Order: sequence, then C-alpha cells, then structure tokens
Amino acid sequence: MTTAPPTPPDSDAAAFVAALRRLKAWSGLSYRRLEREAADAGHCLPYSTAATMLGRERLPREELVAAFVAACGIRGDEAEAWLDARTDIACGPASAPAPASADNTHTDTTPTDIAPAAVVPARTRPRRLRWTLVGVAALVTALLGGTTAAGVLTDDEEVVRETPTSTRL
Repeated sequence: MTTAPPTPPDSDAAAFVAALRRLKAWSGLSYRRLEREAADAGHCLPYSTAATMLGRERLPREELVAAFVAACGIRGDEAEAWLDARTDIACGPASAPAPASADNTHTDTTPTDIAPAAVVPARTRPRRLRWTLVGVAALVTALLGGTTAAGVLTDDEEVVRETPTSTRL
C-alpha cells in the first residue's frame, strides 16, 4: 500500500460502489481476509456480504461501509469521509444555511422558514397494506378449506342402510 487510498465520490451510488471496489483492490485483501480484518477492528463483515455489496450498484448500508473501510485499513478522518460521502448520496448533501438578508426588520417566523418534516416514501404504506391483505386472504382460505375438509359446512345427512348383516348385530 504505497499509493494513497482512493477517495470517496459523492455523486451517485454506482460511483460510490466503484470506489469501494477500487479501495478493495488498493488494500490487496481477499474477501476472507477482509472478514478477519473487520472482526479485528470490531466490526462484522461476512465475506459473502462484502462480495455481494461490491457486485451490486446499490448504495450499501452505513454499517457495511464502516466495516469495509476499516477492514481495508482506513481509519480516522479518511474513514469519516467515506461515511459522510455515503450519507450525502443517500440523503443529499447537507444544505448550507440561507444567508441573512440585508434588512433584518423581518423577525417574524413564518411557516416558510420551517424545514419540512422527513417525508415517508409513498411506496411503503401500500405495499404493507397489500401484504397484510394477502396474509388475511390466505388465512381465510386455509380456515375455510379446513372446515370444508372436516365436513362442517356440508349439508349431507348420513344415510344408514339396514342390510341383513347389520340387522343381526
């Protein structure tokens, strides 16, 4: 490791993962060795998870980035730079405070000065509702199938036929 480690990009997830691949190449460690180095640094990074993380274009979770960077030998401010870049990609860059206007006569706080609350993704709620309905439908189907198989919902009457053998008993 005579050259400087790669620096983290803050442009998009694909570039970030590509930089993580360059960091692995820079470290010269195998996936199994990365797992051991992460454990020595106090992190949990299974080799299969590291391989999967570098094989995708999606942004990895923050704890995986921290473990991977530590396993590659990056510590301190350089490690923080990787985590900050990951956060900037995931959440967008931290916005700078708005400059104060020249005239400070307006001290009243209006609703436009208040930062918006975190927006919950719209996809999570319908998906959760859909899976709840699927689960309820499966449960009802299983219950109706079980009662039908047991003969509870049938209207058939049992017919007893007397045969010469049954009358002697």
